[in-house]
Amino acid sequence: MGFLFFFRYYILADDMENQSYLKIGRAAEIADIRQRRIYRFLEILPAALSWLTLFLVIFLSWLVPVFTAIFIIAFDVYWFFKTIFLSLHMRSAFSKMKANLKKNWLSELETVHVGSKDLLGCHWRDIYHLVILPMYQETFEVVRTSFESLIKINYPLDKLIVVLAIEERGGEAAALTAAAIEKEFGGEFFKFLIIKHPADIAGEIPGKGSNETWAIKEAKNKVIDELKIPYEKIIVSVFDVDTITHHNYFGRLTHAYLSSGKPLRSSFQPIPLFINNIWQAPAFARIFAFSTTFWQMIQQSRPERLITFSSQSIGFKPLSEIGFWQTNVVSEDSRIFWQALLHFDGDWQTAPLFFPVYMDANVATTFWQTVKNQYKQIQRWAYGVENNSYFLYGFSKNKNISKGKKWRLGFTMVEGAHSLATNALIIFMLGWLPTVIGGGKFSETLLSYNLPYITRLIMTFAMVGLIFTAVIAINLLPPRPPKYGQFKYILMVIQWLLLPANMILFGSMPALDAQTRLALGKYLGFWNTPKVRK
Repeated sequence: MGFLFFFRYYILADDMENQSYLKIGRAAEIADIRQRRIYRFLEILPAALSWLTLFLVIFLSWLVPVFTAIFIIAFDVYWFFKTIFLSLHMRSAFSKMKANLKKNWLSELETVHVGSKDLLGCHWRDIYHLVILPMYQETFEVVRTSFESLIKINYPLDKLIVVLAIEERGGEAAALTAAAIEKEFGGEFFKFLIIKHPADIAGEIPGKGSNETWAIKEAKNKVIDELKIPYEKIIVSVFDVDTITHHNYFGRLTHAYLSSGKPLRSSFQPIPLFINNIWQAPAFARIFAFSTTFWQMIQQSRPERLITFSSQSIGFKPLSEIGFWQTNVVSEDSRIFWQALLHFDGDWQTAPLFFPVYMDANVATTFWQTVKNQYKQIQRWAYGVENNSYFLYGFSKNKNISKGKKWRLGFTMVEGAHSLATNALIIFMLGWLPTVIGGGKFSETLLSYNLPYITRLIMTFAMVGLIFTAVIAINLLPPRPPKYGQFKYILMVIQWLLLPANMILFGSMPALDAQTRLALGKYLGFWNTPKVRK
């Protein structure tokens, strides 16, 4: 209750003196001691809630085992029905994606109805696409496949401004790869730029956000402003450098942009399919790759909860108005949503495209290196919880956002971070605790005897949903390479039995790790996932 009171207090706070809070990366950057303490409290909050929950489950299993046993059964039932609810959303999104893949979006553009007065009179051929591909030390082979997919799109290439944004920290190897890409593909687009992000800029965290912002500012100065291209006629797409684009992607994106009622108040989110190298990935990496895709599908069917993630698109005009991506945060892909939401007083949304982009699953040179890389990748993604303190603090400063929207988004994100860190542990590891440590008279009760069987039965019913998950996963697979036999398909189904262990080892554990590091002030830097294709 104390947290709710505090939350209500600062949500209603009146402090709109300036918008400097929009650039905060960490509590230490706030000069005012009182405000810094509030922000620091919000950084600590996710880990505090997660660890308190796990402690209470253990403690109450010993103190009041009957109550805890009933709670665990109720929680398992809730999780069972939630699984059904989410699977329906996933199947709906999958159906919409399949339908969109069958359309010729260039033909659809000929009859598109412009949905916003900001773009009245704008024809689809007036729209330019600025494509930014941040690169660190990826190999020429990985980068080349991305550019091969770009030159095969059916959207006019003379409307594409492509930026290969390399890091000075990438050294000579990155520069040589960029030069080779320019030699082969540089003449294919309206404009092609290689932009090198300098190392060690004061106040920056080395990573995608700082690289992208440097790159787009350079493109703005060298191309967009020089040619006087209207900002509202440019759509910016930021892709991981391993991203392969479907030939219809830019047609679908342009259609969504022109038909949107709020094109200048929207991000546009595709569905990431981590399947470029899925046949090479070990089972646990495949499960996580598909699980991430399925979660993004689910969120596409719930646009009120959809936050930008990984590869995404956004209009250049609003992006320039908010000052582009923050350069002092790790999770720039989701932070940009909160930057826009706060800057535009809550008038911002993420529009689902129900259309895929294709990316790499986690594969390293050895099995154990893949395990390590997978953990670190999920830890970095879970570190997106740093955004919770940012937007909650921002809500306290911005009175123009409705209280209802603040509470809805605040609860959704706080609950989501808490669930990621705790749910799998409660379901799969702590359900037996009342029986083991409850002791006393509880151990002699019928409830104590039946608790493991009840929870196991509920989880068995829930796992039936994995059959549908496996079917969709099989449908998403790219063609099987000749070196893999038919038996590999059977493994692609059987692998889902590993889901409970995956949810703990590559879900709860890295999420707790990320939240705890944030709470202790041991802030993470950006970790670039190595791209390996065997």
